[in-house]
Amino acid sequence: MTPGPAGFTADGTDAQAWDDTVAAVLDALGAEFEVAAERGDAAAGDRRTSWFDTFDWRLYKAGLALEYAPGRGGSELRLAIAGNKEIVDADVTQPVTGWQAGRPHLLADLAGGAVSARIGGLIAPRALVPVAAASTATTVYRLLNGDRKTVARLLVSRPRLVSAHQQAPLAPRLAIAEVRGYQAQARRAAGVIAAVPSVSTTTEPLFAEALRALGRRPGDYSNKVDAVITAGMAAAGAAAAILLRLLETVDANVAGVLADIDTEFLHDLRVSVRRTRSALKLFGDSLTGLSRQEVAFFAAEFKWVGDLTTPTRDLDVHLLDFEETARGLSAAKPDDLEPFRGYLEQRRRREFRALGRGLRSDRFKTLTSEWRARLTTVQEGSGGSARGSSRRSGQLGKAAGGTAGILAAERTRVTFAKVARRGAAITADSPAESLHDLRKRCKELRYALEFFAPLHDQAASVKVVGDLKRLQDCLGEFQDTEIQIAEIRALAAAMLAAGEAPAVTLLAMGEITAGLAARQRVARADFERRFAAFAGMEGQRRMSALLRGRYRANADIRDL
Repeated sequence: MTPGPAGFTADGTDAQAWDDTVAAVLDALGAEFEVAAERGDAAAGDRRTSWFDTFDWRLYKAGLALEYAPGRGGSELRLAIAGNKEIVDADVTQPVTGWQAGRPHLLADLAGGAVSARIGGLIAPRALVPVAAASTATTVYRLLNGDRKTVARLLVSRPRLVSAHQQAPLAPRLAIAEVRGYQAQARRAAGVIAAVPSVSTTTEPLFAEALRALGRRPGDYSNKVDAVITAGMAAAGAAAAILLRLLETVDANVAGVLADIDTEFLHDLRVSVRRTRSALKLFGDSLTGLSRQEVAFFAAEFKWVGDLTTPTRDLDVHLLDFEETARGLSAAKPDDLEPFRGYLEQRRRREFRALGRGLRSDRFKTLTSEWRARLTTVQEGSGGSARGSSRRSGQLGKAAGGTAGILAAERTRVTFAKVARRGAAITADSPAESLHDLRKRCKELRYALEFFAPLHDQAASVKVVGDLKRLQDCLGEFQDTEIQIAEIRALAAAMLAAGEAPAVTLLAMGEITAGLAARQRVARADFERRFAAFAGMEGQRRMSALLRGRYRANADIRDL
């Protein structure tokens, strides 16, 4: 028995309408065939299905859908290819044991198999989290011809949404299954069903319907700064919209951080906090209705959040890279580092408890609620278009009080100028601090480009951002290796003082720092080339074109 070519769903919005539609289908088929309920093992069945993805929808973005189907004879994961709305069975399955449908699972929870091999590189280090679940009862009817031979089967599936907060029926689904040798009768039956007024043909997977019933959609979380802004809107409104979007990302990740589901929840929260601090520095003065003292207060509070999260994140980075670092040892053996791993995990548990206390504190809750309230007030008070409110763009004060377009062009230009000046002043003899400072300025510029991305020409932006990212990667490698070297030395000293550092472990840690130092030298040697590619004459022309391009016809934008 193979599935037929089309599936159907019952129209309507409630159980009574759906029951009436199923009855109408049975009546219509009864006029053409003898309809008999299937008996025995093939008659009916209840099936529980749970769908998993990472919190940031990495499988969905890769065109994949993962479902977990428990069974008495064995449970399995099934990976399907999701194309548009239709899921095409890719026949990638993997038996699993001990899998729990209601909780997150890290890749380490998956033994080797076809599914884990396919998704491992896509999801790590994120956990798979349950995003929807449904229980489906299926009834099978035989369609008989005049000789009382079964020529097709009608499958009526009645799914029901299952979640901790909601239990609700979903629209019944109907399908015709062919019987070998009677394909024409199966097509005829499908045509009968399609003619029933309250039936629609569908290729939409049940997964999509279950998400919709939950008020969700695939891809509904992203850590991107995708606030809806336009060049002509008031600068204050655009600034508030950007900052509110960043606050949404912070809020979305708090629960995942506290539950310690995976390390990316904390990473995304930290990035949004850093972006918030940079935004306040870039255009905090445009938030009309907030005094300088208020802006400074909120900036200081978000710095507190950043400082609160730093120790745990630093330890996460060490632990995430641990296996690769251990495999890269040459003089020492991977096992020599195990005491170091144990020490890192112990420190991480202690720091994570402090982080949890901070995120559950009244101080943090008050910060986010008051910040949201103040930004909402600014947004509501800014009105719509600010076109014509400022005719000069040469002064930052005018930019802050004018349009989003003026604000974007001015603040991005000024930030780029800082990067260009400070980078050009760095020589082979410059101290490491000068590169660290340049990295901070590059981050501010990258954030500015992200904040105002809707106002830029996408094609012009790709090259600018690409060159900036390569410069940031070089500076990041230089700074991160220096920080890691200092941290490993400090950890080694702490382990030694606590009597938890065998000699072989200290030697292995020394080999790690030597490797980090070599990587840092490579990054330092590559800096001049990366900087010239981004901020040389050609890079300056690209940036000027980017800032002019979208506003050429806008009288508010003068020669930059």
